[in-house]
Amino acid sequence: MTFSSAELALRQELINACCSMNRLGINRGTSGNISVRHGDGLLISPTGIPYEDLLPEHIVQLDWDGNFAGDILPSSEWRFHRDVLYSRNDLNALVHTHSTHASALSVLGKSIPAIHYMIAAGGGKDIRCAQYATFGTQELADFILEAMKDRRACLMANHGVLAGHISIARALALAVTVEELAQQYLLCLPLGEPATLSDAEIDIVLQKFRTYGQQPRKI
Repeated sequence: MTFSSAELALRQELINACCSMNRLGINRGTSGNISVRHGDGLLISPTGIPYEDLLPEHIVQLDWDGNFAGDILPSSEWRFHRDVLYSRNDLNALVHTHSTHASALSVLGKSIPAIHYMIAAGGGKDIRCAQYATFGTQELADFILEAMKDRRACLMANHGVLAGHISIARALALAVTVEELAQQYLLCLPLGEPATLSDAEIDIVLQKFRTYGQQPRKI
């Protein structure tokens, strides 16, 4: 199997991010998955292959109808990866994890409110929790599409997290942020519902985030 240098680099970047999920402690085993927009469809991690064993040829190319070539199966969650990327031109990559604190909140069916200004990294005033449906189903994909409206991240009830951004690196960083916010919220809950920032303040933060962390020139 031969790839262009650009595609080979993208496939390796996806593999490296899969390994980083586990190294960062936001995932264990092969429970998570990652996709990135490519050509007339997307590249997605395969099902059941340990991340440390992944090779570029193991990454599966899907078209928008869910078709793929070869005998390596894509992640069982390919439907929501396909549907979100197809419907959201502002997102180029998706990272799905079972990070501990965010998954715990998802078991409670709780969205994450604006307890910290970094909530705006998810694109709005909260990080919603999508309704539960069996993993890998179209029903779950539909619930996630609803929860991701005007957002870059959501929880998935009794399941985990989905984070999307313009690149694999940015989507992975957002998944880490969601886990941090979930941990903060869970630490507050035994003391009662925490104070939250106003919608007006989040609007200000969203505006500031347009240039947040950007140097005036490339370093």
